[in-house]
Amino acid sequence: MAGPPAPVGGAGPNGPTGTVALESALLELASIPPNPNSRGLPLSLRPVLALDLGGTHIRAAVVMDDGSRLALVKGRTPIVDGPAAILDACEAALRDVRNRAPDEVRKAIVGVGISSPGPIDPWRGVVLQTPNMGPRFVDVPIAAELVRRLGLPSFLERDTNVAALGEMAFGAARDCPDFIYLTVSTGVGGAIVSEGRIFHGPDGTAGELGHTPVSMEGECGCGAVGCLEAFIGGAAMARTARATVADGRSPFLAARAAQKGIEAIEARDVAEGEDTGDEMCRSIMERGRRAFAVACVGFVDALNPTRIVVGGAISDAQGERLLGPARTAVATTAFRTPRGRVKIVHAELGGDVSLAGGHPLVIARLGDPAWRGGRATSLSANG
Repeated sequence: MAGPPAPVGGAGPNGPTGTVALESALLELASIPPNPNSRGLPLSLRPVLALDLGGTHIRAAVVMDDGSRLALVKGRTPIVDGPAAILDACEAALRDVRNRAPDEVRKAIVGVGISSPGPIDPWRGVVLQTPNMGPRFVDVPIAAELVRRLGLPSFLERDTNVAALGEMAFGAARDCPDFIYLTVSTGVGGAIVSEGRIFHGPDGTAGELGHTPVSMEGECGCGAVGCLEAFIGGAAMARTARATVADGRSPFLAARAAQKGIEAIEARDVAEGEDTGDEMCRSIMERGRRAFAVACVGFVDALNPTRIVVGGAISDAQGERLLGPARTAVATTAFRTPRGRVKIVHAELGGDVSLAGGHPLVIARLGDPAWRGGRATSLSANG
């Protein structure tokens, strides 16, 4: 099988010199607002193509300046076929939605926003190594590839950071320049927004809040001990649930395992078991909620956010059962000044958040040279 496409090399039109020149020309053009006289469009209309690359699905849409999505498409991620096939599928999805958009919208598209699991290098637009995309998906220059294939400025960001941008532009963090975004689902992801900007850290990896230690025990899937994700992440709760079946400690989970197989037990089964009164299921869920509350206290004390915006499948299903205890813990144990400011709220954009966030991602980075060709310095105030 072919490996990832080599970073464009040489001095030809597809080499680094040609790519940088193409990007520069595209960025210069894209920075000019659409001409309402030539297109019949309002001056503020600057639609973008958004790509949400995941380990299971690739989704794409045209996203308008109010966050609405047009011509959304979704397909399986061809992981077994390797990186080249994944890039081909990304290109095909983006071309599909662009072709489906109305003519006046299609002509006004100014760039591509790419959401991907990390770790990534957002300045160079490179996916460094994403375990759920297969072992060969390493150092893939996805932004440069899409510039070359689609002829549009393209910007890459970690999926949780894109989600945070979406909530800041269109959702629960509107008019809020200092907040934390958390997604509680199969794993626990996070993003930190400070003074209206994503906080990346010098390597672009800041914001992995799901791996904040909350205990001296509990093995996480990352290999560390005591991470928040080890207690409230869906995959971790499923592992714990399967262990309780083997130990005979949960009648509900034992019955569910007999029905569908022990390996099919998932976090949803644990939550349903709690609702039936199964004590072991209640203990697993309660331990996760306590861990989440403890982590929120730490986030408030360390980062002084105005809001903590919480989304993801488990958060959506648990609702106030998850957020209520976190608010109580913050109100009673966090430092007085930051706890008086912070609000812990539900995310508003649901499963399309990483598509909606593609719009502010592109608009914020058009014309900014920090977002192509690598970061100028690790100490840059604009990072």
